[in-house]
Parts: sequence; C-alpha cells; structure tokens
Amino acid sequence: MPRAERFRRFLAYFTTHFPEPETELHYRSPYELLVAVVLSAQCTDKRVNLITPALFEHFPTPQHLAAASAEEVFPFIRSVSYPNNKAKHLAGLGKMLVEKFGGEVPDRLEDLQLLPGVGRKTANVIVSVIYNQPAMAVDTHVFRVAHRLGLVPRTATTPLAVEKGLVKYTPQELIPKAHHWLILHGRYVCVARNPKCLQCPLTDFCKYFADKVQPTLEPIVAPV
Repeated sequence: MPRAERFRRFLAYFTTHFPEPETELHYRSPYELLVAVVLSAQCTDKRVNLITPALFEHFPTPQHLAAASAEEVFPFIRSVSYPNNKAKHLAGLGKMLVEKFGGEVPDRLEDLQLLPGVGRKTANVIVSVIYNQPAMAVDTHVFRVAHRLGLVPRTATTPLAVEKGLVKYTPQELIPKAHHWLILHGRYVCVARNPKCLQCPLTDFCKYFADKVQPTLEPIVAPV
C-alpha cells in the first residue's frame, strides 16, 4: 500500500473519532508545561502529574524556580526517573528563562533547545501545544507506532528521520494533532509489548498487523 494512502486512512480515522486530542500532562501555563515535559523524559505522564502540584505550588513562576538550587528542587521530584539530573536541569532552566528570555517561554525551537534539559522532542512539544506550530515531537510511542503502521520506512532509524517522514505526508494544520494521536495510540493500544491488535481499528492498513499478526491467526472456516 502506498505510504500516502496509509496516511490518508490514519488521518481520516482520527479526525473522525478523536478530533481534538490533548496532552495528558496537567498544566496551566507555558512554564508549567515546559517543566512537566522536561520531567516526563523516560517517565510516565501519570507520575509527573502526581508530583507537579506540589512543585508548582512551591515554584509557581520561572522567577521562583530561578531563585532555587538543584538541592531545593530535588525533594519535589525525587520520585521521577533521573531526579538528580532533572533537578539540575530545572534549576538551570529557571535561571535561563529569567535571564535570557525575560521569564517567558520562547516560541522558537532554536531558543527552546538552549534551555537545560530541553532537546528537540521537548521543544517540538512546546511549540506544538502552546504555540500551535506544525511541529512533530517524536518520542518512543510515536517512533514505534509510525513504524508499525508503515507511515515511515524502515530506513527511518532516528527520531529526526521519523519526524521528517511524518511531516512530509501530514497536512500542516493536522501535525500538532497527529503527534497526540500517535502518542495516545501507542500508549493505550499499540503498546510496546503485546500490542492490542485485535482491538485496534487501524488493522486494515497496519503493516505490523499484516506482516506479523495476520499470518498467525487461524483461518475462519465456513460451515459446510
């Protein structure tokens, strides 16, 4: 099946059945989302949502975070993955937001990636969710689902290659939504181990299902 047709079916399903997807991270401002996304690296959104209320109560603005040390941030995030590194990132991030960007979360990828703990994926999330720019953040879910559905070729072996492949065939106005569709599908249906293929509504064009699952299913024999 041509890749363009796979995209057509993918986009048609989700625009019909899930037209307004949103991030599952809880936030009330660009600053809070930025902090939450940094904390979510190699950690679940559920865990991040458990610890951010107390964190944001204590550090409600970039200015508050800028005045804190990593040692002061650490107790609030100790239950996330890699808390020592993330505490250092957040302390440095707060200072740079205040000193370089006037306490505002920048809207350019290049500026966002200057911040401690912010790579291309995190920067793409911010410009997509906050500023509605056509940016495709590629995390492990997006990477996995894009390959399984056949939306990107096997030669797309890096997050950047997957990002470029997805953006190429997705209308610009749908790119921010497609990011969430891929993440949520990977989180709840096309999971890493034992994907729920028999519950999936996308099997009619899924390459993984056609190559790996369908051949293992017992054929249905019509009664004589």
